[in-house]
Amino acid sequence: MAQQTWDAERYASTADFVARLGAPLLALLAPRRGERILDLGCGIGEHAQTLLARGCRVVAVDSAQSFVDAAQRRGVDARLMDARALRFEREFDAVFSNAALHWMRDADAVLSGVQRALRPGGRFVAEFGGQGNVASVVNALHAELARENIDAGPLNPWYFPSPDAYRARLQAQGFEVQALALIPRPTRLPGTLSDWLETFAQSFTLALPPAKRAPFLHRVEQRLAPRLRDRRGQWELDYVRLRFAATLPLLRS
Repeated sequence: MAQQTWDAERYASTADFVARLGAPLLALLAPRRGERILDLGCGIGEHAQTLLARGCRVVAVDSAQSFVDAAQRRGVDARLMDARALRFEREFDAVFSNAALHWMRDADAVLSGVQRALRPGGRFVAEFGGQGNVASVVNALHAELARENIDAGPLNPWYFPSPDAYRARLQAQGFEVQALALIPRPTRLPGTLSDWLETFAQSFTLALPPAKRAPFLHRVEQRLAPRLRDRRGQWELDYVRLRFAATLPLLRS
């Protein structure tokens, strides 16, 4: 499967809604001054910067060097790190993650690392794509690749679990789940669907020879336009988010 790559400038222009729509998640985190917080999958560092401004001590990690560099330019202690192999032991009061966990298909390895990184009583607050997220787009990508005799199944980079499945994973790692909900959140794009696909769906498009990629994106747009594009040309995708707050139990004396 072709690897997703990230360009911080492209991301800032085509995905500005990601951080903006994360405000309710920050409210659920309820960060307190002086807390040490890990931002898991920090992107270009907007939320980490907000947490710093609120007086938190923040470490941010991401697997994309472009994002780490962008976050560092914001004054964030950002580090290049694979979420499946977090190198922290009982260091954080909270772990926060926005729009990143659905890129981490080995969920159990990620949750094990989060569990190790947290102090007893620490909390894990996150939001990511849940069951049904961008289902229309996924179906269209599969259908159009099938026309090219390509099986899109192995190309899909996303993990969109059901609430019950993810609750079970959290509990298996010793977390107590305080809140967990699947939230439909139709999301307007700042540009075209092709812009979004070129930013987020590279593993599908890179399966095609370069000469076929633009026509492929056009066909996907034409297939989805009646459902996802309004008369003014504005695209709105069928986002569904899984938002949760969980804690580790305090050690008993």
